[in-house]
Amino acid sequence: MIQEAHWEQARSEAYRSWKKLPSEVVSIDACLDRTLAKDVIALVELPTYPTSAMDGYAVAGSGPWSIVGEVKAGAPMKGALKDKSAVKIATGAVIPENTFGIIRWEVATVEGDKLNGEVKQGQDIRPAGLESKQGEVLATAGTILNPGLIGLLAAAGHDHLDVIRKPRATIILLGDEIVLDGLPHDGLVRDALGPQLPGWLHRLGVDVVATEYVSDELKLVVEALDKALQNSDIIFTTGGTADGPRDHVHAAIASLKGELLVDRVKVRPGHPMLLAHINKTPLVGLPGNPQSAIVALLTLGQPVIDALMGRKEVELNQIVTGDDIDVPEGFTRLVLGNVVDGWFEMGEYLGSAMLRGLAHSTGFAVADKSMEEGEMVAWLPLP
Repeated sequence: MIQEAHWEQARSEAYRSWKKLPSEVVSIDACLDRTLAKDVIALVELPTYPTSAMDGYAVAGSGPWSIVGEVKAGAPMKGALKDKSAVKIATGAVIPENTFGIIRWEVATVEGDKLNGEVKQGQDIRPAGLESKQGEVLATAGTILNPGLIGLLAAAGHDHLDVIRKPRATIILLGDEIVLDGLPHDGLVRDALGPQLPGWLHRLGVDVVATEYVSDELKLVVEALDKALQNSDIIFTTGGTADGPRDHVHAAIASLKGELLVDRVKVRPGHPMLLAHINKTPLVGLPGNPQSAIVALLTLGQPVIDALMGRKEVELNQIVTGDDIDVPEGFTRLVLGNVVDGWFEMGEYLGSAMLRGLAHSTGFAVADKSMEEGEMVAWLPLP
């Protein structure tokens, strides 16, 4: 167990502690944002046939040519094109055998059925296999499928893809001070994490199977965790990770014979976060304050999710900070803000309990020391 882990150390531990989940075969039209379980090859050449790159005329031999017909996309010409002959051809249509080249319609001269124009051998012909050969690897295991890649793999002959199963998550929100609807009253506060955490997890590729609200009583926390273990690949708790009299997450993990892997991270905000496992199911303990919770989600939760999904470990890009960033000695600081014209601009309302900074930012600057304007800083985008 790592006590008071450094931020990078905590993320590395969170990533390397888990194996990827089993895979499943899914229809290609349902694979958006899924992660490939194995390499995918082209089942056919792309293009599969030699095709026309333009609307125009396919010609054989030297001109002038006699126009003898038309070739439409999806309806190849039967037989070879005879010398001194031409056919109208559509973009994407299969090139007739014996074609010398394509004359674009806008530069062709046509009088009746006679065609004149200039053409070079192979002009505007897309050869079969120009984009990829049959058997060529088009996407490797661990790749996240975007719409363009899905289109490519469909064109290469795939109807189904082998992808990593989505992690199933349970969220357990702890606390006696929250109200779930309406206006806050009598010292209670409106719940802000319950409505937003499923959205962040969905963007990270997780299926949230249950959200539970539990009072700060050890027996109830233990029961909620035990129930979550029955159908979850990962569990998230909010609150209860510090050392107050009503903070029971550590004791609940011990009661269920779990093991702490990371207990607190030297980061602001989000210091009292934790990572544990109970019977090999990861548990990510998020602090109760909203900004702290999201820092913890990206610090420990995102690497765990990436490992479960077989994704590559995230490497952060560097950007230039347009603001001075103060960092407590020995800590890492995550600062909400936006990238504007390649520069980091610090957001407003940066208190750990504040929501406005989170609502209007696209990510965090990650600084492990105090930084001055113009220095390079790591950029951790929000999902």
